[in-house]
Amino acid sequence: MPVNRKVPLRKCSATGEMFPKKEMIRVVRSKEGEVCVDVTGKKSGRGAYVSKSEAAVAAAKKRNALKNQLDVEIPEHIYEDLLAVIRKGNK
Repeated sequence: MPVNRKVPLRKCSATGEMFPKKEMIRVVRSKEGEVCVDVTGKKSGRGAYVSKSEAAVAAAKKRNALKNQLDVEIPEHIYEDLLAVIRKGNK
C-alpha cells in the first residue's frame, strides 16, 4: 500500500491563504536582525512566507505584512529579490 504523507501547509503573510510549503517563498530574519530571502527554506531564524505571485508580494509591501511578522524594517531590495525569484520560476 502506498503511504500518503502529510503535506506541510504554510500561511501567506500577505493574503492569509494556506499553500503547500514548497509553493511558498520564505523570508528570514536572523538573530542579528538581517533580513534575506531563503529559497531553500532551511536557514535558521524567524521566518515568514509569501506565496509565489507578484500580487502577493505587492500586497505584502503595501500592508507591511513582513515587517509586522518579523518585527524588523524590511529593505526595498527584499521585495525586488522576491519578485526576481518568482519571475525566474515562471520561465
